[in-house]
Amino acid sequence: MIRPGLLVDVDSIPGEAVLLDTRLALTGPSGRDQYDAGHLPGASYVDLDDDLADPPGPGGRYPLPDPVTFGAAMRAAGVRRESTVVVYDAGPATASARLWWLLRDHGHDDVMVLDGGLAAWTAAGRPLSTKPASPQAGDWVGVPGHLRAVGDDEAAALATSGVLVDVRAPERFRGETEPLDPVAGHVPGAVNAPLTGNTDETGRFLPPRVLRSRFEALGIRADTAVAAYCGSGVTACQTILALRLSGLDDDGRAALYPGSWSGWITDPGRPVATGA
Repeated sequence: MIRPGLLVDVDSIPGEAVLLDTRLALTGPSGRDQYDAGHLPGASYVDLDDDLADPPGPGGRYPLPDPVTFGAAMRAAGVRRESTVVVYDAGPATASARLWWLLRDHGHDDVMVLDGGLAAWTAAGRPLSTKPASPQAGDWVGVPGHLRAVGDDEAAALATSGVLVDVRAPERFRGETEPLDPVAGHVPGAVNAPLTGNTDETGRFLPPRVLRSRFEALGIRADTAVAAYCGSGVTACQTILALRLSGLDDDGRAALYPGSWSGWITDPGRPVATGA
């Protein structure tokens, strides 16, 4: 079932869609190596480090990309102003939702995430290709600012005046372990809702009513000021997509905290909370 601007399943991908592979790997073969080993026929690879983020710094490990860099990457991948774009990763949209968010933030609403990603494609018996895509350059241009993003101070305020959702694993939220950043813990006042709770065992998003119940249990209502963060501002986009799917964010009110935990801790003066 196609949900415009949200999800598409394997059987409903429009034939004219521009397909973008955004697989990311923190360990093992790189996303590019995975793409080279097999991808949806016709899909172009879009690299998180090179195309979807600026270099690490005060804004965290994966700051939002320079609009010029992002625009050039989209045109190189064949995206045009009128394109329907379908993005995918290995499965649970932990990377592809970042591209979904960026395109929408730059004013391109005709973009959908392949529900279940590459895993759903192969489970349906569909073929993979090892042939690199060679799309005709697109004419896409976009201007950021169509979706909400919050900085450090606004994220801190939302932790008391609204709901600030930390989507990392519980042990990272509690500060018991931190495999990626030099400081463990969470933003004081944040609530933990691991992103793994948004999808089923196949990597597909849970039904809207189930997602809605999950977020309502955190105190989120249709009029609640809410933002999501993760370690680097990438996987939190998956929870923003889940909020939209749940029906609790029809107006696009849910914000991304792009700096996320890795940006928060660049200032040693900011408080750090541990425990549940």
